[in-house]
Amino acid sequence: MITIARVYDYRGQTGAISVLVDRVWPRGVTKEKAGVDLWIKEIAPSDDLRKWFNHEDSKWTEFRRKYFAELDGRMEIVRALRGVSKGGNMVLLYSARNTVHNNAVALKEYLETHLDTAPVDPGALN
Repeated sequence: MITIARVYDYRGQTGAISVLVDRVWPRGVTKEKAGVDLWIKEIAPSDDLRKWFNHEDSKWTEFRRKYFAELDGRMEIVRALRGVSKGGNMVLLYSARNTVHNNAVALKEYLETHLDTAPVDPGALN
């Protein structure tokens, strides 16, 4: 099962691996307090896409379309994340203030629709 949580509010979840899916480390959060098991910068939207979107609700549909296209081009990372998620529960952590429209929400949707079609490759994260 894949869930999402804002890194600033996350307090850990027993039996789940936590994956930070932002390109930059969250401000004001130490690595010790974050509770992050894995940080995958490469799964985050490109800097250009992230800056264009700027968490504007009106751009959500187009952001998802563009982000999904980026993810289609990063299948080795998607496969690796699939390998991580096959081990049990996974929490996608993000830092955005917008809890409804952010890259973790879009990534969760993408993974739930693509997990069965992407072969597992956990070695891509090394």
